[in-house]
Amino acid sequence: MALKLILVRHAKSSWKNLEQADHERPLNKRGCASAEALGAWLRKQKMQPDQVLCSSAVRAQQTYEMMGFALDAEVKEGLYHASADVMLRHLQGATGQKVMLVSHNPGISEFAERLARSLPSHDGFLDYPTGATTVFKFKTDTWDDLKFGSGKVKKFVVPRELV
Repeated sequence: MALKLILVRHAKSSWKNLEQADHERPLNKRGCASAEALGAWLRKQKMQPDQVLCSSAVRAQQTYEMMGFALDAEVKEGLYHASADVMLRHLQGATGQKVMLVSHNPGISEFAERLARSLPSHDGFLDYPTGATTVFKFKTDTWDDLKFGSGKVKKFVVPRELV
């Protein structure tokens, strides 16, 4: 059996209120449209998650909410600005078959790069811009066994290709 990971960097956030704490920044208008487009794209790919691990930051939670899936996210404080190693530990505790993880740069771009057996040719993969989404497939039965370098990149998309 194979496990799948949908790795999502939160969509574009607002800098309208410069006094607002980073953790509390919401999505801006473009970010909302991007998140909706990502959700539609994932449904078209038949990639609806059965478990969602999401950073506690407002913009990450809103990204997932705007995707329009009915499943409640598991909000994890530890995914807010997490390193690649911390993201791996969170994912190793997952129980779903198709898990979505929503988090932030710089950790998420490093995480994506380290998970991949080989990098896709897409120009945006190493930058992992806002809303970037990778679908990985792993030849393992349990997330506990997940290791860096074991993921096959099945799909990669950035919102500007969808909206």
